[in-house]
Amino acid sequence: MGIRPARCYKKLERPYTRQSRRKPKKGFVKGVPGSKIHRFEVGNSKGDFPVVMYVVAKAPVQIRHNALESARINANKTLNDEFGKTGYFLKVRVFPHHVMRENPLASGAGADRFQTGMRKAFGRPIGTAAQVKAGQKIIEARVGKGQEKIIRKALKKAAAKLPVPCNIESA
Repeated sequence: MGIRPARCYKKLERPYTRQSRRKPKKGFVKGVPGSKIHRFEVGNSKGDFPVVMYVVAKAPVQIRHNALESARINANKTLNDEFGKTGYFLKVRVFPHHVMRENPLASGAGADRFQTGMRKAFGRPIGTAAQVKAGQKIIEARVGKGQEKIIRKALKKAAAKLPVPCNIESA
């Protein structure tokens, strides 16, 4: 079974990161799948790069961990092809804390015998998402002088992977 479309989880809701503090033995959410984001920072983190650009969200949204990883991979590939491994710095600035849940509905013959419908419909954890506000910076990229066109192209490709309209802004 594949993942549900982004429209099912785009709307901001109360963050589900851990359970109530009243029950200290059950302090954290159990069974959260691992994040697909392998690295939040790629490239040369110690380099001096004067040109800084950001992918900025135009609207409030939840961005799933697989969409963030897809955007990072796309921007990283473009920048790596142009500048090599040490000619740029790329950073994902948001972290997927919010745990998404799904109440899977059974289908097929005999599904009515073992499905509860909306009774106890809290749902199982299926992944994580970053809750992003309007105007928040999602991805940051740094390069040397005179490379604004290439960095803008890479960040535009990354923004296409995100479920929200984005602006490319310079610092």
